[in-house]
Amino acid sequence: MKNIMPPIYFFVLLVVSIIADWLFPIVGIFERPIHLLGFLLIIFGIVISTWVNLIFKRRKTTRIPGDKPSSLVIEGPFKISRHPMYLGMTAILLGVGILLGSLSALVGFLVFFVIMESVFIPMEEEILEDKFRKRYREYRNKVRRWI
Repeated sequence: MKNIMPPIYFFVLLVVSIIADWLFPIVGIFERPIHLLGFLLIIFGIVISTWVNLIFKRRKTTRIPGDKPSSLVIEGPFKISRHPMYLGMTAILLGVGILLGSLSALVGFLVFFVIMESVFIPMEEEILEDKFRKRYREYRNKVRRWI
């Protein structure tokens, strides 16, 4: 599972969510106008993911899970989430599910969350702990994993 990067999981599960809604619509979970909140989550996810990418580029540190980072990033969205890139992708998937209003469209969100929580986040946090030790532990104790 670690060989496939999170953005690939994200895009595949986004497509799976849309197809699941189309083929097996279990509707009525989120009805109008509540389902429009999905747009807000999608916009939030796009903004936070773009912001994180810009910070990583500016700091010249890796965005590849499993690689050793060159610096501990704790600015911007990292003040509210230790994993804002995953938060952004998860928000988009949840937003799509809510927008479509179907329980079946939430499959991608749930699968992505479980994969990030069980595979990528523990791996990344171990790497950060090894590299930045006390500084990372202090950060981890102040900032929640998701939000």
